[in-house]
Amino acid sequence: MPLHINTPLLESLPLSRLHHTRVWMKMEAMQPSGSFKIRGVGHACEQHYARGADRFISSSGGNAGLAVAYAGRQLGVPVIVVVPETTSERARHLLRLEGAEVRVQGKTWAEANQMALSLLEQNDAFIHPFDDPLLWEGHASLIDEVVDEGVRPDAVILSVGGGGLLAGIDEGLRRNQLDIPIFAIETEGMASFNTALASGQPTTLPELTGVATSLGARQVCQRAYDLTKHREIISLTVNDNQAVQACLSFLDDHRTLVEPACGAALAALYESKIALNTMSNILVIICGGSTATSTSLQGFRG
Repeated sequence: MPLHINTPLLESLPLSRLHHTRVWMKMEAMQPSGSFKIRGVGHACEQHYARGADRFISSSGGNAGLAVAYAGRQLGVPVIVVVPETTSERARHLLRLEGAEVRVQGKTWAEANQMALSLLEQNDAFIHPFDDPLLWEGHASLIDEVVDEGVRPDAVILSVGGGGLLAGIDEGLRRNQLDIPIFAIETEGMASFNTALASGQPTTLPELTGVATSLGARQVCQRAYDLTKHREIISLTVNDNQAVQACLSFLDDHRTLVEPACGAALAALYESKIALNTMSNILVIICGGSTATSTSLQGFRG
């Protein structure tokens, strides 16, 4: 049995009416760890466990770390998650609640990641937050479920951080023979994918700014960039206020709380940044947000 669940595929009537088409929401915020990450992370952890791994090590205090912690608890495998100092107390609490050992190192994910790698011993498995073919293979199951429910979308809208979800969605589309565009949305201060396209290669951002911290990869993975050579991928950015307001609108419309990283993709819809009225079925990935609270969203809005 996989560690993820088959999440609901729901039509958004407010967004469908706004865009004069059918907008379908894949509700990944309802995964047991709170985000789509458990699809790829769970698949990777199961593979490593089958090969004899007796400890999982991760370097994410956000959705990926929580997915590793959940997978470890389900499989009975100890987990260490190394997080940067900027990781919220709520995130650390949730990691410990899943039974993970939490260690704090450095001010950035890169510093935490360096420490995580230094901890690896012979029978340990390192679970990368986004740059691993096992993750992409697991994330692709999302598209399998959509197609199994009889929906063959004309386009997919998703948020981009390190590029793991983008790579997984592309894999799922390819194995279901769907040659359709992907709209890849970031916030302006976290736009590593948009910068890679402008630079002609993955490029390290000098800094990350803004509220959508789950999108905070200073450099998108090579796989995400390479996909642009084989599929139409449209890169768009939104500002922080638009992402947060989209989360609040989504909460009112659909009774589901998501984080600003997810709000980036939603903002492209709520702000009508994409012309969709020539398409019949649009799929938007409601990617999640394990650590989001209504108070934090109101605080971001100021």
